[in-house]
Amino acid sequence: MYYYLIPAIISSICGAVIGLRIVSYLSRRGIKINYWMLRFYMLKYIRQYRKLTIEETGNPGNLFYAFIVAWSLALFFYIIFIIYLI
Repeated sequence: MYYYLIPAIISSICGAVIGLRIVSYLSRRGIKINYWMLRFYMLKYIRQYRKLTIEETGNPGNLFYAFIVAWSLALFFYIIFIIYLI
């Protein structure tokens, strides 16, 4: 039953690390980052990252897809874990 919690936690940590890498990328490109409100502005920064990488390369960056996959897996495993608790 608790073996669904471990991949959920790992996916959440990976999603957070990828989010920080996206913010670092944007910061290097000259976009001002509000680190105090980072948690609330993360979706805004994800959109900016996607837009910026599409303008530069024609495709969304790899970190965009990795962020989406990591948080989708985390959500999936958390839901499965909660279902098994009930």
